[in-house]
Amino acid sequence: MSRYRPPQKPGAKYITVEGERALKAELHQLWKVERPQVTQSVSEAAAMGDRSENADYIYGKRRLREIDRRVRYLSKRLDEITVVSQPPDDSSRVFFGAWVTLEDEAGDSHRYRLVGPDEIDPKRGYISIDSPMARALLGKPVESDILIDTPTGSHEYFVLAIDYD
Repeated sequence: MSRYRPPQKPGAKYITVEGERALKAELHQLWKVERPQVTQSVSEAAAMGDRSENADYIYGKRRLREIDRRVRYLSKRLDEITVVSQPPDDSSRVFFGAWVTLEDEAGDSHRYRLVGPDEIDPKRGYISIDSPMARALLGKPVESDILIDTPTGSHEYFVLAIDYD
């Protein structure tokens, strides 16, 4: 048995303006605020002497590694993503950044926004452009029926409205 894992399929390289702003704010918070504080606490803990049993030093170094890892990821991700700031020319169809109102088989309506994989937030209705629902919605006009296969079975939805706020 090997430990080989096939490489993951990369997610979409698109992001909304709000998503880019959130990633930049997180990067700034980590690099300019948290990292200097943690570095200071690690240097103070190191000055106390024995580092092998110094919990402040050990956990501070671990936190620094976590911060550095996230900063590297965010910097790389911000360089490779494309910010979508304009609505598409054909706003009568579903594309990236669209707010879509759907009606399910029970007659309940749901509102979702198609966003990049860095912005997913189910509580706000933000779904990834790479998700099965978003893939089924892409390019569909208002009053379309879509069928989505899930582990619990197939579900049918009706597109009620599309807007790009």
